[in-house]
Amino acid sequence: MSSESASKARQRPFRLKVHSWLRWLHIYTSMLSLLVVLFFAITGITLNHPDWVIGNVEAKAEVKGQLNKEWISGKEVNWLQVVEYLRKTHNVRGSAEDMRAEETEGSLSFRSPGYAADCFFDRDSGKYEMSIDSMGMMAVMNDLHRGKDSSKAWAWLIDLSGIFLALLSLTGLGILFYLKKLRRSALITAAVGIVLFLILMRLTT
Repeated sequence: MSSESASKARQRPFRLKVHSWLRWLHIYTSMLSLLVVLFFAITGITLNHPDWVIGNVEAKAEVKGQLNKEWISGKEVNWLQVVEYLRKTHNVRGSAEDMRAEETEGSLSFRSPGYAADCFFDRDSGKYEMSIDSMGMMAVMNDLHRGKDSSKAWAWLIDLSGIFLALLSLTGLGILFYLKKLRRSALITAAVGIVLFLILMRLTT
């Protein structure tokens, strides 16, 4: 770039610099979040139609077995040993939670998006029964949309998706103010959309 061109770039009006910055941020934010926004858009529709069964092939199983009595006897249950044994023996997945131990029985659950396994065992005999419910891809996607039984990393992704959507909206609105021919009609359309949204929200509460 010549010194004359560089001088002209530095002398650009502030409003044009803001416009250029808004366009840059809008374009690259939309490209960065394109797949994520598409995912949440599609799963938002499927969540609104729980009766749809596309891709929902649910598989249920009931299994039984015997735990090592040393793991579940005494005052404290060795949950680590129990969890690892069940994972290895039945290929259960997800986070282990809701661990409960009473005098004669105990239970725990495994949860992940679209998946649930509940185990109940007898502390005297060591015998257990476990029900495993593995739902279809649509159920997995819907649970991911809600952040249900997902990891902290996915929770961060949901937060970032919200930030990206907010940036897309704000930068798009900012760019609109520089489009003189379309600004009036676009702002009227936006105002109508806001009013309709508030009316629908009011009708559902």
